[in-house]
Amino acid sequence: QVQLVESGGGLVQAGGSLRLSCAASGRTFSRYAMGWFRQAPGKEREFVAVINWSGSDSYYPDSVKGRFTISRDNTKNTVYLQMNSLKPEDTAVYFCAADASGATRTGAIAYDYWGQGTQVTVSS
Repeated sequence: QVQLVESGGGLVQAGGSLRLSCAASGRTFSRYAMGWFRQAPGKEREFVAVINWSGSDSYYPDSVKGRFTISRDNTKNTVYLQMNSLKPEDTAVYFCAADASGATRTGAIAYDYWGQGTQVTVSS
């Protein structure tokens, strides 16, 4: 069992930056791939970033590539999402998720555990 708690969301102006954190419980955190997803009102949940179990591989969709960076610290059981050059269209609730396969998968259905989400609002 893994419990995930996100933090770091908030209100920021367009062009600004935020760093999200996701703290995980459990001693097997380092075995899981970790992903970030987001969901805006009235829209489906969208893949944002994923990092494999060791941190050696990551993947992003074109919508955030070059602006967002995912990283992890397995000694702290924490995964991060650094978001730069934020745009109003990045406004959403951001969720972190854990995938027991350890691989960089992008489909939400692949993930076994989810956090409660943190709101990110980007004003224009």
